[in-house]
Amino acid sequence: MINWVLRGAVLLWAVFFLMIGARGVLDPASYTDTFGFTISGVAINTLRADLSSFFLVSAGAAALGALVPGWMRALLVPAALYGTALTGRLIGVAMGDPTNFGIVQGMIIEALSVLLMVGSWWVLSRPAPVTDGVPTETP
Repeated sequence: MINWVLRGAVLLWAVFFLMIGARGVLDPASYTDTFGFTISGVAINTLRADLSSFFLVSAGAAALGALVPGWMRALLVPAALYGTALTGRLIGVAMGDPTNFGIVQGMIIEALSVLLMVGSWWVLSRPAPVTDGVPTETP
């Protein structure tokens, strides 16, 4: 039962970040409201490509890890992406970068994302317990 709950949580997470990534591809200016920065000129193309790919790749890998048996290691891709982002933010805070509620909120989301992905990978990749020669739950 816990496997299905984790798969569902990961899929909801993936849908949420897929929507953010798709919205950024179609309207990169939407990132300025969401993340609190402004861009102009040709930088919008970089924002469309780079930031959107971060969300789309992480969402795709999470969905793949949740839906395809034997591909649970794909959950480590978004864990690595969000863990790297969190590490960068922590380094920035330690070096004196300005912070606000949005930065703290981003750090919380990144930390929870890493915990969800690593925890789901850990639980889903464990072999199913065997009772009377029959697995009690399939991973």
